[in-house]
Amino acid sequence: MRALGLMSGTSMDGIDAALIDTDGESVEWLGPAATFPFDAAMRRLLVAAMEDARGLNSRDARPGRLAEAERRITDLHAEAVRLLLAQMRLSPSDLDVVGFHGQTVFHRPDAGLTVQIGLGAELARALGTRVVADLRAADVAAGGEGAPLVPVFHQALARRLDLPRPLAVLNVGGVANVTVLGAGADPIACDTGPGNALIDDFVMARTGVPFDEDGALAAAGRVDMDGVAAALDHPFFRTPLPKSLDRNAFRLHVAERLRPERLSTEDGAATLTALTAATVAAVVPLLPQRPETWVVAGGGARNGTLLRMLGEVLSRPVLPADAVGWSGDALEAHAFGFLAVRAVRGLPLTFPTTTRAPVPLTGGVIFDGP
Repeated sequence: MRALGLMSGTSMDGIDAALIDTDGESVEWLGPAATFPFDAAMRRLLVAAMEDARGLNSRDARPGRLAEAERRITDLHAEAVRLLLAQMRLSPSDLDVVGFHGQTVFHRPDAGLTVQIGLGAELARALGTRVVADLRAADVAAGGEGAPLVPVFHQALARRLDLPRPLAVLNVGGVANVTVLGAGADPIACDTGPGNALIDDFVMARTGVPFDEDGALAAAGRVDMDGVAAALDHPFFRTPLPKSLDRNAFRLHVAERLRPERLSTEDGAATLTALTAATVAAVVPLLPQRPETWVVAGGGARNGTLLRMLGEVLSRPVLPADAVGWSGDALEAHAFGFLAVRAVRGLPLTFPTTTRAPVPLTGGVIFDGP
């Protein structure tokens, strides 16, 4: 099946769109991908919407700016699909399915609630093709964490890699998550902690730029190791796997314990980058086996300083996804195309070892186009 996957991650920097040919079990073709950045007004709208989402107690409620953000997110995703397809001289009718993740604005699986804004039915109507959306809800409703969703995709891709096992695939978006792949076993997965979120928010507040390009600010700073140690004193880092978290889960904790406002811009960026690396290392003692190789995807794979710090704290080879033939920027978009096909076929998306689902579960809501 030919699928197009869409991802708007917790970094809130834009929409990734990617084509993939798959039967939901193996990957025949990782197709072209493109990123469509949000402009400053859209980023401001999403920040406001996430603030308005903090008190949600219903999946259907859309207080404050959430309704406006949901409509705008849907329109931008439709535009992203059309633009990518136009580059390939394709149309939506050439697709079997679109995987639409939406924008996560609230994730509290302990409260039985996860909310990704985006109107799946509207997107299906706009494109005239089948759309699978709302991919996390069924897992959370069954008592799972609802995240991470991509391990089964990592497993399918990794079958072609000749790398020492166990192999860890680390995705560093706003939140970081890891999939650990051993021989002949279901993937093991969890969120590890803050990925780019704390770094991006700090750099944006200090410089007006939404991220630390290539980790240049961090490379020029000194790490406050005492601050990193203080921020690591959080029960999440000792909680057994599987586990997941919200983008803003550590914002208050880090503000109180690390106090980045007292640091220079460079030292703050360096310290928060070191914290992200340290939270990844903190998951290793919780795993049944230490990964021998790490492959890093997501925005964090473009941060050379973060990759260097990960190599230091993990003491194992750390490879950017592009080095193994994957698209580091588009890996999650490819994943949601893959997951959409699995949902259409009724195959499991989540497992007890990845989200604490009671049994392997399929998910997603399927919307047929006109």
